[in-house]
Amino acid sequence: MRTAWWLIAALVLSACGEKRAPAKQSEAAANTATAGELCEEHGVLEAVCTKCNPKLVPIFKAKGDWCEEHGFPESFCPICHPEAGGKPAQEVTGGGDGAPPHGTKVRFKTREAAGQAGIEVVKAQAREGGARLEALATITYDATRRAEVNARAPGVVRSLKVDIGATVNARTPLATIDSAQVGADRSRLAAADSRIALAETTYTREQELFARKISAEKDVLEARQALEEARAERRAAEAALGVVGGGKVGSSYTLTAPIAGTVIRRLATIGHMVDVDAPLFEIVDTSVMWADVEIPEPQLPLVAKGQAVTVRVDGVETMFSGVLDYIAPEVDPTTRTAKARVALKNPDGVLRANMFARAEVALGSARPTVMVPSAAVQRAKSVALVFVRVAPDEFEARRVKTGLVEGDLVEVIDGIKTDEEVATKGSFLLKTETLKGSIGAGCCDVE
Repeated sequence: MRTAWWLIAALVLSACGEKRAPAKQSEAAANTATAGELCEEHGVLEAVCTKCNPKLVPIFKAKGDWCEEHGFPESFCPICHPEAGGKPAQEVTGGGDGAPPHGTKVRFKTREAAGQAGIEVVKAQAREGGARLEALATITYDATRRAEVNARAPGVVRSLKVDIGATVNARTPLATIDSAQVGADRSRLAAADSRIALAETTYTREQELFARKISAEKDVLEARQALEEARAERRAAEAALGVVGGGKVGSSYTLTAPIAGTVIRRLATIGHMVDVDAPLFEIVDTSVMWADVEIPEPQLPLVAKGQAVTVRVDGVETMFSGVLDYIAPEVDPTTRTAKARVALKNPDGVLRANMFARAEVALGSARPTVMVPSAAVQRAKSVALVFVRVAPDEFEARRVKTGLVEGDLVEVIDGIKTDEEVATKGSFLLKTETLKGSIGAGCCDVE
């Protein structure tokens, strides 16, 4: 196994740096296992494997922690002390929380040693608009641009005008259907027209006779009533035929598209007896699609309508943008997420329903949020630590408050300023140097 570059730093780091300790120190100890990967060959923490990294041997011998029989530190010898799990116990000082004080310094013996250690640093980033919440999303149709087309009256399908995949405009013919009910309604309409014509003639004649004192007023009123009844019957017949459309004779009618879009389903077949309940066609307009974003329950207080959202779909190079326009008032009892919605323009038809996507919700902030790589954040019990380079040969431990995790970046709410240089690779070893009794502590003379 190759010696990791940061193991060399154990030979050159010292824990005798300056500490801006608080007025009250605590000596509480915690025997927690060090975070890190185990050496698969020897069963101890890779960072302190003395078999793979013999240069660490004099450090442990100087501390009086050595098993001569097996060649491992006595405190976590995997043969003598299997209960240690191959990880050194750590005693930590600082507050009663078992973490080093804010401002604890870790200084290299020399500048040359600092350069040879290979600790990598990056600048803390300023994220305009605040941190971004990452969440899973599903692409769906815009419900306001989707239509299921039913038969307007019971009947038999006589012909089909379109098939699946056809692009249609509003009122494009879809199918022709023969319906006895439509034939009867059209007959009623024709009869009503004839009756109106007769009633109008009768009413006009009665008015003339009444004016000449030949007919009684009663006859005029009866003629007028007959005319109104004929007109009412016609309105009823028109209403029955209103959903069917044009045509005054015959029993067939043409089913048309209510919106422009693409036919994605066709359930009608020629000769099929259809009723008004079953959909025959489904049409969608995919120029705008919805992304249903699953917001985890703990992050719901951070999310609000109007926040900007960026959506990425695997295999699609285009990045889509929109704003949250809906957040569900309920949390799914199984997934513990609430559904939020964002409309996405899809002019090229790249987005398809039921695609999985990743959404980033810009949460917004009064000032830019500070982001650091996740490798820069170390844990000492319940405390998050970041090591800031304050000089070429010196690092300072900062207790930080972290927020959202965004991919490989972590939001730092407090403790780090923009453009400060934070340690990434090697930050674990820097943490051990702030711990009482850790690797190399008090061993400043080891070469």
